[in-house]
Parts: sequence; structure tokens; C-alpha cells
Amino acid sequence: MAPGPPSSLPPEPRCINVQEAKTHLSALLARVSAGERIVLARHGKPIAQLVPLDPQPRRQLGFLQGQVDAAFFDPLPEEELRAWEA
Repeated sequence: MAPGPPSSLPPEPRCINVQEAKTHLSALLARVSAGERIVLARHGKPIAQLVPLDPQPRRQLGFLQGQVDAAFFDPLPEEELRAWEA
């Protein structure tokens, strides 16, 4: 029988017990930063998952230009300043 189409599902994460994770945390984090998902287990029961962070888009300088009214930068009235200090 010919093999079926490749699965589009991500591979199952590797399961590591908490004690092993404590001992090898730096190596586990290196694997996670390379894209691997790792499940942490206590007494054989999964309790947490280490997953890579989604990359954050870089902010564009000046992306809010023209959206903040110039009055925003005016000094606050004394009564409002006192309210903030209370």
C-alpha cells in the first residue's frame, strides 16, 4: 500500500518531566527558540507547554503621525495636576 499524503498537522511535542527540564532548561529553551514545542509533565501528567513566541512586527517610526492632537502636549491645568498627585 502506498503512503498517504503528508500530514499537515504539526508533530506532537516532546514530553519532558519537570526534574529533567530543571536540569536541562538552557538546552530546552534553545530547542524551543528553534521552533520545537515541549510539554512538561509531573508524574507522567502534562502540566505545561514551552512554545516559541510569535515574532513581533517592528514598529514603524512615526506610524501615529497626525493622529495625536497638538493640544495633547500642552501643560495640564493646575487643578488637574493636583488631582493626579492626590
